Amino acid sequence: MSLKKILPGRLGFGTAPLGNMFRAIPDEEARATVEAAWDHGIRFYDTAPFYGAGLAETRLGEVLSAEHRDSYVLSTKVGRVILDEHETTARDLGEKGGLFEHGNPNRIVHEWTAEATERSIEDSLKRLGTDRLDIVWVHDIAQDFHGDLWLQKFEEARTGAFRVLSRLREEGVIKAWGLGVNRTEPIELTLALDEPRPDGFLLAGRYTLLDHDHALQRLLPMAQEQGVDMVVGGPYSSGILAGGTHFEYQQAPAEIVERVDRLKALAEKHGVSIKAAALQFSLAHPAAAAVIPGATRPSRIAEDTAALNEAVPAAFWTDLRAAGLVSPAAPLPNNA
Repeated sequence: MSLKKILPGRLGFGTAPLGNMFRAIPDEEARATVEAAWDHGIRFYDTAPFYGAGLAETRLGEVLSAEHRDSYVLSTKVGRVILDEHETTARDLGEKGGLFEHGNPNRIVHEWTAEATERSIEDSLKRLGTDRLDIVWVHDIAQDFHGDLWLQKFEEARTGAFRVLSRLREEGVIKAWGLGVNRTEPIELTLALDEPRPDGFLLAGRYTLLDHDHALQRLLPMAQEQGVDMVVGGPYSSGILAGGTHFEYQQAPAEIVERVDRLKALAEKHGVSIKAAALQFSLAHPAAAAVIPGATRPSRIAEDTAALNEAVPAAFWTDLRAAGLVSPAAPLPNNA
């Protein structure tokens, strides 16, 4: 099913920060942030077992379980099973080492087999305090976590998770499934398969103001041709486009800082907030169904909602293109 028919709006809430990404967040702050998202009318919530070894799912479920289940859309991910035992050694997270060092200490098993997929879903339902999921993403079968071994992980998912999720969709247990990754290649490979067929994909960090060229080359034309929708994750590029210092989950390098400075200067010239530029750019592509920025403070939710609705003059987009700050192939709001 088309994600655009499932999702209740163009702005969702990404919960990776609720897993204590980068810092330890007090429970009351996490709860207040989810409540703020609800109060601002956000009804699409995305989470994953990986986020803090179950912490984000638990925190999200504590708030959403009090609401009527038909009133919101919920997505989570498979590929990580959270065990009761604790880690005794440092986690191997590829390029994302230390990402959730402040999360739960539980051991994480990385597995995309059919059995692990079914167990992951059962565990997520318990942590979320709900009886069903709307969308399930196959999580992180890509180079950033697995290096040269990523194709082996992809094959494990193709013969395991893909088939389980296809069956659950056919049975009406879930409405849709797809991939949730930080790289374009696994999605391209999936779209080239004869079967199984995904309904959409969550692409994190690869369709932002700072990084979109690669996605425009092959992935997005393929997605449009097949009628497969995109949820844009990480629209602020790990925070650098929202006043933070991280890019790609690491401290931003000098060339990225310089590019952001140029973007901010142009935005200031036109009286535009950089958040509005980031969100509205990501949503301008015809394949984009929604954008899901993350947050750990209630005030950030108000900023995101305002940014989505901010009136951005067409001249800003025209100047952005003229300055070479976006790809000539990137669709822009107002057909700029």
